[in-house]
Amino acid sequence: MTQRTDAATKKDPTGSSASGSTSAPALDADALLDDPDIRIVVCCGSGGVGKTTTAAALGVRAAERGRKVVVLTIDPARRLAQSMGIDSLDNIPRRVLGIEGDGTGELHAMMLDMKRTFDEIVEAHADGERARAILENPFYQSLSAGFAGTQEYMAMEKLGQLRARNEWDLIIVDTPPSRSALDFLDAPKRLGSFLDGKFIKLLMAPAKMGGRAGMKFLNVGMSMMTGTLGKLLGGQFLRDVQTFVAAMDTMFGGFRTRADATYRLLQAPGTAFLVVATPERDALREAAYFVERLAAEKMPLAGLVLNRVHGSDAARLSAEQALAAAENLDGVGIVDQMTGKAGLRDPADRSADSPAAVPAPDTTPDATPHNSEHEDTEDREPTPGHVPDTPGTPSVEELTAGLLRLHAERMQVVAREQRTRDRFTALHPEVAVTEVAALPGDVHDLEGLRAVGDRLTTGSVPAGAE
Repeated sequence: MTQRTDAATKKDPTGSSASGSTSAPALDADALLDDPDIRIVVCCGSGGVGKTTTAAALGVRAAERGRKVVVLTIDPARRLAQSMGIDSLDNIPRRVLGIEGDGTGELHAMMLDMKRTFDEIVEAHADGERARAILENPFYQSLSAGFAGTQEYMAMEKLGQLRARNEWDLIIVDTPPSRSALDFLDAPKRLGSFLDGKFIKLLMAPAKMGGRAGMKFLNVGMSMMTGTLGKLLGGQFLRDVQTFVAAMDTMFGGFRTRADATYRLLQAPGTAFLVVATPERDALREAAYFVERLAAEKMPLAGLVLNRVHGSDAARLSAEQALAAAENLDGVGIVDQMTGKAGLRDPADRSADSPAAVPAPDTTPDATPHNSEHEDTEDREPTPGHVPDTPGTPSVEELTAGLLRLHAERMQVVAREQRTRDRFTALHPEVAVTEVAALPGDVHDLEGLRAVGDRLTTGSVPAGAE
């Protein structure tokens, strides 16, 4: 497998990574973004792991570090446009405003329009009359709008177009939200298999033979299809397919050629794949499968971005300790001693003289007795340490026990995520990793993307995840 383990990774002297893993090297995303030889970064992974946010955050950071960047997304949710302050994205790269830095960097963003990309290919590689015939063909309209694998193939086509323009020195690709992340790599081969299939060859044969022999073959072929496939698909559908194939005949070779060229581009040293995952079993299983597939295809893997990692600022208090303390509060109870230290006391004793039950006496020299029936309680300052005995209000002990249980749950999540990361690292110790701490809310603007970029590129581990 081609690994970027030089500028893109770093280890501390002990051999453990800066990201907190015990054996995996740490991914230095800033070194990756700053490397002028890297021209394409592909963010891939299973659905819902944050590929779009990662791609956008990398784009913002690279632009603010001086590179001219375009981010290509295939995500239909349009979150990228919203976070970058653009009303809408389409098949044309749009300049993103608000990029900071030294002023030399630029950021553009676009969203793949699958059908429009297909139309552009037809218009660029067919004369006006033939292009019009193709674009108006019913089978083509169905194929370009939703044929299986078309989106992934068109993403490859658009990537090839952007690279050929040589207008940007870094292209960041957010791969399609497919059932499998591998569909992006398989699309060119699937299209080639479709174009080389027996059905297509049968439909193309009359045009290739020509003359009276061709007409005879055409009649035989149409008769056969009308009598068999026509009953299943309809004669008109088959005629539309044949018309489409006849018009596209001269373009099929171009599809294969460009698909092969883009595939080689993905294998080139100037490309870097980032596998994005969350610290969950299914997501990391898919990530491991993708790592193995990239190795088999000899594609350059930069590393793993582990998204939404949880931690705690009170990591020294384990889940077991927190649960034990909560049980003590539910049972015997923890109260303040005269020395200021915490101790244990029987609930019966606590109810008689605990600070929550006995108000602190007024010991000031001018204190005078008050008639409780005429006491104005609205303007009185509450006595320090006094907890009003309001029906339904939880006590300090109950609130503390609840917080301890919440902390115990968080520490259990942290431990589970650590075990999941360790299993992945044991299988793939050579893969560089950077971890992105979970944010408290959704990312919806450039500041949010900068926050993600800071976490992603520093490789910082949230407290308690070590």
